[in-house]
Amino acid sequence: MILLEVENVVKQYIGHRALDGVSLNVPENTVYGLLGPNGAGKTTLIRIINCITAPDSGEVRLNGKRLTAADVEKIGYLPEERGLYKKMKVGEQALYLAQLKGMTKSDALKALKYWFEKFEIQAWWDKKVEELSKGMAQKVQFITTILHEPKLLIFDEPFSGFDPVNADLMKREILNLKNNGATIIFSTHNMESVEELCENISLVNQAKIVLQGNVAEIRASHATNTFVVQTKTNIAESGFELLSQTTKNGIIESLIKKTPNETNNALLKSIISQTEICSFQELLPSMNDIFIKTVKL
Repeated sequence: MILLEVENVVKQYIGHRALDGVSLNVPENTVYGLLGPNGAGKTTLIRIINCITAPDSGEVRLNGKRLTAADVEKIGYLPEERGLYKKMKVGEQALYLAQLKGMTKSDALKALKYWFEKFEIQAWWDKKVEELSKGMAQKVQFITTILHEPKLLIFDEPFSGFDPVNADLMKREILNLKNNGATIIFSTHNMESVEELCENISLVNQAKIVLQGNVAEIRASHATNTFVVQTKTNIAESGFELLSQTTKNGIIESLIKKTPNETNNALLKSIISQTEICSFQELLPSMNDIFIKTVKL
C-alpha cells in the first residue's frame, strides 16, 4: 500500500526551477531514500511534504487524499539544520514541542521519560540546550520528532554530529520504528547508510528524478560481471578474464570478469573443472558508485 504519493510536482523560484515534474510513491512501512547532490531539490520537496511551502503545480497525497496542513500532525520531521531553542531547558522544550504535536502533558511526560531513559540523557532534563554537545542535542531533537508516533517520519541527515557508536544506535532505532509500523523518508549523502536502511530510493539531480527503484535491483542492474572467487589452487582463464590473483593463508583469491552472455552456472562449471571453490561472490557496485556515475551523466 502506498502511504505518500508525489505526482508531477513543480516548484519555481525567481530564476530557478527547484523541482521539475517530480513524482514518487513511498510504500507504507518502509525506509525510503531521498538522495541527491546539494542543490538538487531534496529540501524543497521535503518542505512541500511538510506543508511549509506549496507546489506551483502537481499534487502530494497522504493515504490517497490530497495533503493538507491538518496532516502535518501525522508527520515527524527532523531537518538537517536543527531548530532547538538554545536558552530553554531541555525537558521544558521537549514537552512544549510534544504538546504542539497534539499530545497531552501527561502523555508527553510519560513518553519523554521512556525515551530519555532509553538514550541515557535523564541528567540533562534541567540543562539548557546550549549546554549540550551537538550529538546530545541531536538525540533530543530525534526524540521530539518521533515522540507523537507519526505515521510518516522524515529524517534529513539524521546522523550528522554523531560518533560511530551513536550513529549505529540511531540506525537501530530507525529500523525499530519501521518494524513498529512507521514509514520513513531518509535523506542523506551517506550511501553506506542507504544500503543498510533503505528498500527503495529516488535520486534527484538538477530538479528531476534521474534514478528510482529498489536498492537491490538498482545495484544488480549496474553489475559489471565481476566476481571474487576463492579457490584451493590457481585458476587459468577459461571463458573469463582473470583480472588479479592473490594468495593468503593458502587460499587463492581471484578477481575475474565474465563475458555478458555467459551464465553464472557456466562460469562456476569452468572454475570447478580446474579446482575446488571455497567461495564465489559477485561484486556489485556500491550505491556511492552508482550515485556518482548517475549524477555525472
